[in-house]
Amino acid sequence: MSSLPRQLKVLRWSWRRRVEALPPPAVYTRALCSRSHDPADPIEVHKRKLELWFSHLPQEEKQFGGYFLPETMHVDPLILEREPAEKRTPLIPSPLLQGPPVPACTMEQLFEPVADWGGARGLNVMLYGAVGTGKTTVVRKLVLDWCAGAALTQFKLLVPFSCEDLSQLTRASSLRDLVGRKYLHLRRIPLLSGESDQAKEVLFLFNGIEKMKLDFRIGNTELCSDPSEALPSGAVVVNLLRKYLLPEASILVTTRLSAVESIPQKYVARYAQICGFDSAERQRAYFTSRLLQQPSTGVAQPNREALIELLYLNLQRESRLAQACFLPAYCWLTCATLHFLHFTDAKAPIRTFTGIYTSFLRLNFGGEVLGAGAAARADGSVQERQGSLMLYVVRTVGKLAFDGVTNKRTSFSESELEQWVGGKTKTDEELRQLAVFRTDVLDFFLVPCPSKDGQEQDADERRYTFAVPAMQEYLAALYVVLGENKTAVEKLTRQVSVAIGQVNEEVSSMVAVLSKFIPLRIFAVFNLLQLFPKLYERVHTHNQGRIARTLASEMFRNEDSFNEDVLDQVEQGLLGLHGPQPEKQDERQPFELYPIFMGGLLHYDNRVLLQQLGCSIKSTTVSQITRALRKYLVRELNKPQPPEELMDLLVLLYEFQNPRLTAEILSTIRTIRLCNVRMTPLKCFVLSSVLSCSPASYRLEELNLSSCYLTHDLLEMLWPAFRHTYNLNLQFNSLGPESCIFLSDLLLDPKSDIRSLQLCDNPLQESGVRTLLEALPQDQSLRHLSLMHTGLGDAGARQLASILHHHARLQELNVAYNNIGDSAALTLVDACREHPNLHTLHLYLNPLSNVGKQSLYVRGVPTDHGGTGRRVKVLASVTEGSDLSESWHPILSVITENASTWDPKRVREQLEVFLRDLEWGRQQQPSWWKRMHFRKVEKGVRQVLQRMDKDAAPKSRRNAK
Repeated sequence: MSSLPRQLKVLRWSWRRRVEALPPPAVYTRALCSRSHDPADPIEVHKRKLELWFSHLPQEEKQFGGYFLPETMHVDPLILEREPAEKRTPLIPSPLLQGPPVPACTMEQLFEPVADWGGARGLNVMLYGAVGTGKTTVVRKLVLDWCAGAALTQFKLLVPFSCEDLSQLTRASSLRDLVGRKYLHLRRIPLLSGESDQAKEVLFLFNGIEKMKLDFRIGNTELCSDPSEALPSGAVVVNLLRKYLLPEASILVTTRLSAVESIPQKYVARYAQICGFDSAERQRAYFTSRLLQQPSTGVAQPNREALIELLYLNLQRESRLAQACFLPAYCWLTCATLHFLHFTDAKAPIRTFTGIYTSFLRLNFGGEVLGAGAAARADGSVQERQGSLMLYVVRTVGKLAFDGVTNKRTSFSESELEQWVGGKTKTDEELRQLAVFRTDVLDFFLVPCPSKDGQEQDADERRYTFAVPAMQEYLAALYVVLGENKTAVEKLTRQVSVAIGQVNEEVSSMVAVLSKFIPLRIFAVFNLLQLFPKLYERVHTHNQGRIARTLASEMFRNEDSFNEDVLDQVEQGLLGLHGPQPEKQDERQPFELYPIFMGGLLHYDNRVLLQQLGCSIKSTTVSQITRALRKYLVRELNKPQPPEELMDLLVLLYEFQNPRLTAEILSTIRTIRLCNVRMTPLKCFVLSSVLSCSPASYRLEELNLSSCYLTHDLLEMLWPAFRHTYNLNLQFNSLGPESCIFLSDLLLDPKSDIRSLQLCDNPLQESGVRTLLEALPQDQSLRHLSLMHTGLGDAGARQLASILHHHARLQELNVAYNNIGDSAALTLVDACREHPNLHTLHLYLNPLSNVGKQSLYVRGVPTDHGGTGRRVKVLASVTEGSDLSESWHPILSVITENASTWDPKRVREQLEVFLRDLEWGRQQQPSWWKRMHFRKVEKGVRQVLQRMDKDAAPKSRRNAK
């Protein structure tokens, strides 16, 4: 009885402390009864800060120039409410969902009352999904919508927690301390006091509950209903889920598939599964929100819309891409790749293809771990050891990918999957890790191969392939660069070296003591122990050289020489092939991204990201591979390479991002011929970036960019590359008058040294040529200028003649096929004859009369017998009067090469004129030998005509249809 008054006194003292801790009555009433918009209101402060935190884009999004905003790029994935017995059903049937659409639910519907849950208790909702389905994105959008008052308005307070952060806490804390530590402005919020039913307006959000090892056993986790009582963070979460602590509060937890059972079913009111994008319409909406918001790239809106249309058509073909894009993560990868291929901006941060894939994996697997047994702490407690999930992926799926690349296979059977991914598991812990990996991760990388006849395959015949083909090459490259493909000798040598290295230190200490009493010669045998670490070092260095040799050999495979360049292959994989399809496709597909990824993984930025994923590539390894790679690449470049292979080499050097290595490789290259390679903004940027690594004095003998679909915008990106060449070939492109301003600036640039400029078959027009000619008097480097078929005209020819004497170094001028008449041609020949160095003038395929041609040849012969006159070789026809022209062969070669692209009627007319001239000249020849020579040239002209007729026949048939 004596203790009762003491207990009452303690209770009165405790109640007084709680009352004194409350805010003043006016403030308390306002906080509870109204939604105040006072800036000092803790809830309003909380909303503003949450909006700032959750609007922050991850680094992977910022690499696109900051175009994307959370409110504009979000597309809701499919969310399905699942019964507890259904929560382990497959994510989405393959290849596409069949039948009527499944009714989806919203986040608002997930918090509607549940009949058998109890009205007084808040709901516990579990939102789960596989890797890449968009759990984090849904959570971010939910928080931002709550802050804006657009979702879950029944809750006055939303408190998000990262379970990864909570799992790192080592000191016991109360619920209010946990909230106050993360959100200081909520330290004294009355809604978390536990009084009456105020907590019914509170929603706790625990993201990634699998990161916490929750124990719901009463004997291991004590019960607690006081928000101010300090407990381990896991115990606080368990009591919240038990509804013993703040039972009126609602809770939303997100988790992976393998951790659904981590919370007993009786503590979960509703299960919901994120199923990704279930239809091509959702995918198209995602692509539209991403790819159409590019205001600073300079890409026209119709071009962007056409790009999305091509992508959408490819998705409708039930291709592997459509199957992969059920996961929003692969939609992100697709958008990132297309943005890289089509929206490259020279002013944007440097991005690489390897960097996109590394960022993609960091975005989905950053911080993800697998349990790996237990370890004892210093204080006697037990802590679970954790291993990198990404490293586990490399050692399993990467090993499978490497085997496929080595044997040129893209599909794998069940037995192969079991062999490479299952491995030689022995312990229960390894089996547990494998089960978690198969549940959460394996389907992220591998999907069933679609059957050819559309029927479901038998279990024995079922085969799997990588969701994205390039991912197989990336993981194979990562597997090799990390050194996981060691031979048995290398593994044994490493183990022996490590063991002997540890023993060697102890033996050396013992020998040092005993050597004072026993002669040293006896201990000379122990010096042999030092040979083993050196032997391992030799073996390790040889392994790095083997990696470099593999990279070079895979880069220049003979069977891949006639494939399209690797960037075009990537684009075709995303947008599909349009036009006639090949009847037979070789199952041994090329893996040309594999060596490029190997080089890109050695870049420092990628190594930093991989280090965060638990995959370490040492700087010494990079140095050894680079040293060996230089030798092998130089050896391969001594052989002639097709344009597509040279483009792939430029991409490799760009991915490497090693200026020193690039400069050393370029020093062995004197000519870059990329003719017929479809140049895009990315390829132009790659070429300029690579050549910018060379010294300022470095010059190419020739840079051939003929027939590369170049436009004015692409020329501006190529400015740095043009500074490093003597001979610039820009024939057969789409350069208009505005491009001549750029070319004039290039010729006047003191850092450029253009000696030959070929602009054949570009619609420069007279205005553009006039702009270009205005720069000639100030340029002192140009020797050869080709303006063939550029729309020069008589006015342009006369202007050219008037300024030729200002450019003393010009030696050869080509103005063929420019609609130049007799008078302008004669004026131009007179100007050339007075020029000190110009020796050749091309005038063929112009509307010149026979009299005019004869006058041109006469004018080209010097008339000054004193020796000051010069002879100018005028190429106007295959004949010169009654004789054959010395340059008939180059004239016919040029016409033959370009007949398919020029106006066929105009070319045919000129060829018929040639035939008449040849026939007349042959009749004037008394010599039988000369007449035979004339017939030989006539035969060549007729062959060109026959080839034109043959090429025109299919076109006429298509037009008739």
